[in-house]
Amino acid sequence: MRSIPNILTISRIVAIPIIVVTFQIPDPLGVWITFSIFIAAAFTDFFDGWLARKLNQTSAFGQAFDPIADKLLVASILILLQSDSRISIFAVIAIISRELLIAGLREYLSGKLKIPVSQLAKWKTAIQFLGLSILILYPAIADASGDIIFIVGDTLIWVTVVLTWITAIPYLIKSIANLRG
Repeated sequence: MRSIPNILTISRIVAIPIIVVTFQIPDPLGVWITFSIFIAAAFTDFFDGWLARKLNQTSAFGQAFDPIADKLLVASILILLQSDSRISIFAVIAIISRELLIAGLREYLSGKLKIPVSQLAKWKTAIQFLGLSILILYPAIADASGDIIFIVGDTLIWVTVVLTWITAIPYLIKSIANLRG
């Protein structure tokens, strides 16, 4: 529990209520604080796994809670952005439902099935974090950027929706095969 990778994973979970509170601040300062905390949390997503492998500190806790922390962070931001009409409810439902489906399959098939994270899934996560970051920041920079920054963020979210379901296909195929076997 006290390893740096696990502390980074926990910090991502701890950041969520802080993000929820700062998101409610009706001032550009609130936007910048929310954006900064989200960016820091997003970087912990990369560094916790990398450090765990580099320092040989992989753990059952990290393997279980890293994806949970990721999903909680992303779902929280999606819901916050949707509450402020910065993101389509359809995109939110598409992303969260896929994540819950895959999490359920992983849990149900734990010990029976191991599917490594693909390079495409890593790109999906990067695109998702970038799109969410832009949409978080949009109110603070809308006057200077016009609608183009919103269009870029929204487009990245829709690319994420497509990649989210494309990267679900290997999980679904292997899960169905495992369930039949």
